[in-house]
Amino acid sequence: MASAELPPGSLRSRPPEGDQAPSGGRAGPELAIEVVYAAAPHDVRQVWLRLRDGSTLADALRESRLLDGLSPAQADALRPGIWGRAATLRTLLRDGDRVELTRALRVDPKEARRLRYRRDGMRKAKARAGPKP
Repeated sequence: MASAELPPGSLRSRPPEGDQAPSGGRAGPELAIEVVYAAAPHDVRQVWLRLRDGSTLADALRESRLLDGLSPAQADALRPGIWGRAATLRTLLRDGDRVELTRALRVDPKEARRLRYRRDGMRKAKARAGPKP
């Protein structure tokens, strides 16, 4: 399968016109699949694939080659999903699916909010109140 890889950080909601991958000599319907991996903040890697009908999430990851160069421990730490919902590697794909590889959160979002408030909260509150009369 051929894929069109985008530079890190670029996002497209659908493949550009004429970005058709060859079928590889296979007969039958094909699925247009998007595979996205955010390796780090502001480093998003996106690949569009054409896979045969009946392909699984594992097939899409293998064809995307986004895991190449990662250690087994790094690859095992990633969680696959489809359109933001957790999925197993055996999940059958449908045309137009967006396969996502997600990293674990480093900080709980509630705790991050508390830390930001402690750091910036009082300063911002005083700035909004304005000067004392």
